[in-house]
Amino acid sequence: MAKLAVLALLAVLCSVTRQAAGYGYGSGYPAPGNGYPPPTPSPAPNANGLAIGFYGKTCPNAEKIVRGVVETEVKNNPGIGAGLIRMLFHDCFVEGCDASVLLDPTTANPQPEKLSPPNNPSLRGFEVIDKAKTALEAACPDTVSCADVVAFAGRDASAVLSNGRVNFPMPAGRRDGKVSLSSAALQFLPPPSFNVSELTASFAAKGLDVDDLVVLSGAHTVGRSHCSSFTDRLTSPNSTMNPGLAASLRQQCSANPNNATVDQDVVTPNFLDNQYYKNLLNGNVLFTSDAALLTSGRTNASVLMNTIFPGLFEFKFARAMVKMASIEVKTGANGEIRKNCRVVN
Repeated sequence: MAKLAVLALLAVLCSVTRQAAGYGYGSGYPAPGNGYPPPTPSPAPNANGLAIGFYGKTCPNAEKIVRGVVETEVKNNPGIGAGLIRMLFHDCFVEGCDASVLLDPTTANPQPEKLSPPNNPSLRGFEVIDKAKTALEAACPDTVSCADVVAFAGRDASAVLSNGRVNFPMPAGRRDGKVSLSSAALQFLPPPSFNVSELTASFAAKGLDVDDLVVLSGAHTVGRSHCSSFTDRLTSPNSTMNPGLAASLRQQCSANPNNATVDQDVVTPNFLDNQYYKNLLNGNVLFTSDAALLTSGRTNASVLMNTIFPGLFEFKFARAMVKMASIEVKTGANGEIRKNCRVVN
């Protein structure tokens, strides 16, 4: 029965792989730097009130403006791209996709999300959002929400880091929230120490399934990590980390274990691709939460599929990003459009 299930899964995924080009160049969304397609005319909202081409009439160049800023910043510093992808994840898992992660501390709220341990000091890209928002306010005042800027920026960073292989329409229409609590970030953001059951439950609480978990974990193919997030795996007798990688990391982290950072993907650290899954199978990943994906039959199968089939990861990553960017969104009167992304109006 197990073999039949695997064969059935292979057949389905082969079919999905053949569709993967639909989210790449074949979708009509050109590679970064080659122009940007016009928004879809008369967009129809989805079940969450979001729509592709939402700003087609009110701010026609909104997405082009954001992409221009993101392209420039990410090409100058690929690490910022990884930060923008992570920012979307960290925003959406806490209070929904409402730009709550952008809010600065105030006298009334001295501990917002951005100062919570999962975000501070590791989360990056706030200045990029500021630049994009400033340009949008100059072009279309009081029109484009900060939450949509975060969603567009995560999409555009993915496009740049994948050399256009992950490039997809992102529905918009989100409003900005007014609540941002450090404690909520601790409650909802899964730490790198989670096992597969804890990870599955954390994602399920946000409407994401096991395949979303595996695919979005693939974002660990870009960016850097603080040594403090994985040093336990460098000395544990039960660690599944490749001994060669562990030895290299011990050397890199020994001087300053709390603040030193290392590449999450030692093979293609600045390219969004399926190398993460190859690293995972070889024990060349950093976190307990990474290694945990091989401890369950269902997540293990998804890892293998993303390793084997060219283009499958890119297709599924695009789909998972759109799904994640729809978590608990605020629309209409449920939120606001901030003038400054760092403070409520």
